[in-house]
Amino acid sequence: MLKLQPITQKAAKVYINEIHRHHKAPVGSIFQIACIDTENPADILGVIMVGRPVCRHHNGKGMCEVNRLATTGAKNVCSFLYAAAARVAKNLGYSQIITYILETEHGSSLKASGWKHDYTSAGGSWNVPSRKRQEKVFPQCKKKRYAKQLER
Repeated sequence: MLKLQPITQKAAKVYINEIHRHHKAPVGSIFQIACIDTENPADILGVIMVGRPVCRHHNGKGMCEVNRLATTGAKNVCSFLYAAAARVAKNLGYSQIITYILETEHGSSLKASGWKHDYTSAGGSWNVPSRKRQEKVFPQCKKKRYAKQLER
């Protein structure tokens, strides 16, 4: 049986850096949650980190963003963590939670958790003259944004 467990930001970053397929852990977060199996509580099955929206235009609008989710691939862990993150965000007073996935990912866990696909980005590099970014470190393909309205 799956169970939520608190995890420090430092431990969440270590976990994500070890197992995430294409990203390193974000710099910071508002909160993070781990998922364990009650039959083997020493093994973490997944971690989710929620922070400020990466897009500066979304800051200060009652929105938070799942900046990273990493799992071992165990069944139902992704949807379990997405649902838990939405509940915590709602309890913290946020009105919406969002996340982005690669265009090639299907989003089944998000759909199962009640999230809705609402936008597809153009993709590409974030490197601009006013703010230099490393090229080819992150996937530059189109991204699908999923959102969940958090009723109050």
